[in-house]
Amino acid sequence: MAVRKTDDGRWVVDLRPNGVGGRRIRKLFDTKAEANRYEKLVLSKVAGGQEWNGGRRKDSRHLSDLIELWWQIKGIHLKDGPKRRRYLGYICDSLNDPVAVEMRPTSFADYRASRLEGGTSEKTLNNELGYLKAVFNQLVKAGEIEYPNPISGVDAIRIDEQELAWLTHDQIRHLLSVLDGSDNPHVKILTEICLSTGARWGEAESLKLRHVRDGKVSFHGTKSGKSRSVPISDDLFARLHSHLSEYKEFTFSRSAFSRALDRSEIELPKGQAAHVLRHTFASHFVMNGGNILTLQKILGHSSLAMTMRYAHLSPDHLLDAVTLNPLSKVAEG
Repeated sequence: MAVRKTDDGRWVVDLRPNGVGGRRIRKLFDTKAEANRYEKLVLSKVAGGQEWNGGRRKDSRHLSDLIELWWQIKGIHLKDGPKRRRYLGYICDSLNDPVAVEMRPTSFADYRASRLEGGTSEKTLNNELGYLKAVFNQLVKAGEIEYPNPISGVDAIRIDEQELAWLTHDQIRHLLSVLDGSDNPHVKILTEICLSTGARWGEAESLKLRHVRDGKVSFHGTKSGKSRSVPISDDLFARLHSHLSEYKEFTFSRSAFSRALDRSEIELPKGQAAHVLRHTFASHFVMNGGNILTLQKILGHSSLAMTMRYAHLSPDHLLDAVTLNPLSKVAEG
């Protein structure tokens, strides 16, 4: 066996990737997973026409080989790695698994055009382009391929900024009234958490009793990977603490919220649903004079640019529109 356990509990990779007469590779690892990844890395290079002793022939590896190599080096460590791998596999199959070095920008461009005609959203296609570019960029960085990213010249589709809908006070009251009639015991208090903290629905659903302390709720395993804590009112804190003491955890309740939203007859842009609660928190925070940098921390945005989408709602900003427009100056004259 190429990978075996040693007497001291470690794992050794022992193989001759270029045949009996080739160079012997022997390397120790602390875990079996590391040893297996190293073995796959060596065999992948050999399959791609690379002599392990340094000599190289034309890189004949297919896109699927590079995707698997990327997975072992980088993807396996990413929170969304499995999702990316599925998308990459679909792209690879659609392109008939080409020899990677022979790919051209038109390869992905033609694939993208076909997907657009089939109704795939522009955002999804931009994500796919980013995933595929990341594979080549990572392997170039790691020294695993010696040619530049073959699709670096493909630009993302320019997408108009999405409308950020938010609920008025009357709509919030109406929605909460509708939620009172839900047979789901969690959906209303989850809605209140999102409206009070700007949390994503999934972040709220992941809360446990240990995350509700000292008048705050703490969110972990977030989209940005960073934990954050947000204060809530005494009333909500008491009700949330009691709720989780009784139920221990939240069950999936997004569909219950969507049904209540439909019953409320509140009209929202396509695709908003539960995310409107996060937009509502952020919008009202800014309209009430909240600081944009504080909002960034509360929402957990990795960049200020994301939070700046709400800056136009600032009361000072809106007042400027009234006092600094050209018509006001004409009236003054």
